[in-house]
Amino acid sequence: MSKFSQLLQDVLRLCIKYYPMYFAGMKNTVLLALVGTVLGCMIGFVCGVLNTVPYDIRDPFRKRVLVRIMRTIIRAYVELFRGTPMVLQAVFIYYALPYFTDGAARFSSVWAASILVVSVNTGAYMTESVRGGIIAVDPGQVEGAMAIGLNHVQAMMYVILPQAIRSILPQIGNNFIINLKDTSVMFMISFTDFFAAHRGVVGATYLYFPSAVIEMVGYLTMTLISSFLLRKMEQRLEGSSSFELVVADHLTLTSGVYRNPASGELFIERNRDYAGKD
Repeated sequence: MSKFSQLLQDVLRLCIKYYPMYFAGMKNTVLLALVGTVLGCMIGFVCGVLNTVPYDIRDPFRKRVLVRIMRTIIRAYVELFRGTPMVLQAVFIYYALPYFTDGAARFSSVWAASILVVSVNTGAYMTESVRGGIIAVDPGQVEGAMAIGLNHVQAMMYVILPQAIRSILPQIGNNFIINLKDTSVMFMISFTDFFAAHRGVVGATYLYFPSAVIEMVGYLTMTLISSFLLRKMEQRLEGSSSFELVVADHLTLTSGVYRNPASGELFIERNRDYAGKD
């Protein structure tokens, strides 16, 4: 029997016997990546908007100091979580609380600690993505919003962010796909994700490579499906690829304005196409 045939038999045997464990791990991986990405995007949007609050020398001293302190805190947060591996962040966050409290306080569940780690890590990357998306919007849009009386928050909500989200969306999808793979480090704090299922099967069977093949195919399947759905979402936001030129102004009257010769009052002659629809 060839090595390839032996590998196929081992993979098939593991799939038949341990598929509930593999599927449970995949479900936990997708759920953790999804929740962590959503919460991380919320953190990133808040920090990204706060990081773009404008100020100049004419503003009150209190505002200038507050904005500088806020930007310093956000910058420290971004550099800390972008500059350290997620596996070390998980270890520090999960074990730091009982360590500094002599075991008196700890996370209620591994789920809570894992969601916190993935969220703050994703938020650090999304902060810079949101800031870049806001800066990429034409400055004339901000000036126009201010000219009609909108404040900074209103301009962000109604003018800037709707345009920035379109350019930020690919990065959101990219972070979700990264989280699908990077959640594998959560086994360090005993989170039962897809990678933890692989290690459990290996511990029971000692078939490391066949189980690794199943793991690789599973991760590839999840990322390919996610990429397909994200592309569909982007196409949906782009709208139709075919456009028609406007050849008539629909705001003008279709049949003209006339003066009633009997009463002298103005009236609008209805378009024959719409006559009788009232």
